[in-house]
Amino acid sequence: MGHQEQAKIVTAQCVVAGGLYLASHQAEGFKEQGNAFYIKKDYSEAFNYYTKAIDACPKNASYYSNRAATLMMLCRFREALEDSQQAVRLDDCFMKGHLREGKCHLSLGNAMAASRCFQKVLELEPSNSQAQQEHKNAAAVQEYERMAEFGFEKRDFRKVVYCMDRALALASACHRFKILKAECLALLGRYPEAQSVASDILRMDPTNADALYVQGLCLYYEDCIDKAVQFFVQALRMAPDHEKARLACRNAKALKAKKEEGNQAFKDCNYEAAYQLYTEALKIDPNNIKTNAKLYCNRGTVGAKLKKLDQAIEDCTSAVKLDETYIKAYLRRAQCYMDLEQYEEAVRDYETVYQTEKTKEHKHLLKNAQLELKKSKRKDYYKVLGVGKNATDDEIKKAYRKRALMHHPDRHSAATPEVQKEEEKKFKEVGEAFTVLSDPKKKVRYDNGHDLEDDGGFGGGGKHLLSFIWSGLH
Repeated sequence: MGHQEQAKIVTAQCVVAGGLYLASHQAEGFKEQGNAFYIKKDYSEAFNYYTKAIDACPKNASYYSNRAATLMMLCRFREALEDSQQAVRLDDCFMKGHLREGKCHLSLGNAMAASRCFQKVLELEPSNSQAQQEHKNAAAVQEYERMAEFGFEKRDFRKVVYCMDRALALASACHRFKILKAECLALLGRYPEAQSVASDILRMDPTNADALYVQGLCLYYEDCIDKAVQFFVQALRMAPDHEKARLACRNAKALKAKKEEGNQAFKDCNYEAAYQLYTEALKIDPNNIKTNAKLYCNRGTVGAKLKKLDQAIEDCTSAVKLDETYIKAYLRRAQCYMDLEQYEEAVRDYETVYQTEKTKEHKHLLKNAQLELKKSKRKDYYKVLGVGKNATDDEIKKAYRKRALMHHPDRHSAATPEVQKEEEKKFKEVGEAFTVLSDPKKKVRYDNGHDLEDDGGFGGGGKHLLSFIWSGLH
């Protein structure tokens, strides 16, 4: 090689070296500017300058590490993870890089990978207190995951929410933990909280199938079945193998179809078929509290039509156990109690309704039940005479003569003193009953539950009645 060629090579090497020096110098300047913005908490500008430093000198591990720190402050943990991994690829002994990689893994919920990173730092520097603490945090997250998995299997959804809250305090960017928490909130009936968590995820990632599934689940449990199906279908479009979305979609469609069949049978007055269809619908998904509450109430309505009042009451009770705010179920149960003359129970239900919705109609229903309760605690003169409440004057008169003859003291003169006393009491009650029910005005007031004691009472049945009895019986 000649002197001229050697000279050219040396010159070229000097140019390259000079260029590298200038690039490195320029990169350091960008890094310093990035540091200044980082200190001011202007992380966007810091990111821009660290990027310029990387562009100028792409083989410097500290630049990637610094940009990773900035991305972490911007909560862009996946990008930060890539930068921190690049930093340790360039320098495997770079402790800050390993620490930041571990913290990114932990924030994203990968506690096992995080542990490996913190362990690497401790191998390089056993006394590193930050790595020691973060290693404990990673172990804690793994334990919370284990407890949550066990809790979910046992359907202890409150325990799962508790564990996920603790895990998210250390792994704030983990969508998996958030989704599990949201799903359990939905299963606990805390739909606004569940929807809020899912909505936050969908704002960041509109294609997240798990979040779409949770949104659908909340709508499904709130008995908005058509909208729920739309979310389940969208989730399956994003993730065709999403088994939970597939099952929920199938249940939602089946529940809607069966409920509509029951409603149509009821409209057609085919009550036996409606009862059976509602029963079948109730078996589809025990977790759907709101829809099942409506199904129980619907079946209770059918039961009342079929004169199965005890069963209707039981169904309405099941409905209000599932949904304590379900006014229609309270009203249906109260009417069944009224039909069974269980007025105290009816009053209790109507009071619950009126306290919730103070309408004129509910006030009227409550007052009517209270009146019937008051009436039920008086002597039932219709029962004393053995006639129905719609008995005619002639029927009342005939029944009176029969009962008066049955209990007249002369008929029991040979009986024991105790029997004589009891028959005399019944005889007087027969007289009282006839005095009231044979007088149109008193009968109306009695039927309306008015206290007639102030109007001379319901007494009577004196000597003029005795003479009437015997003159009529001979």
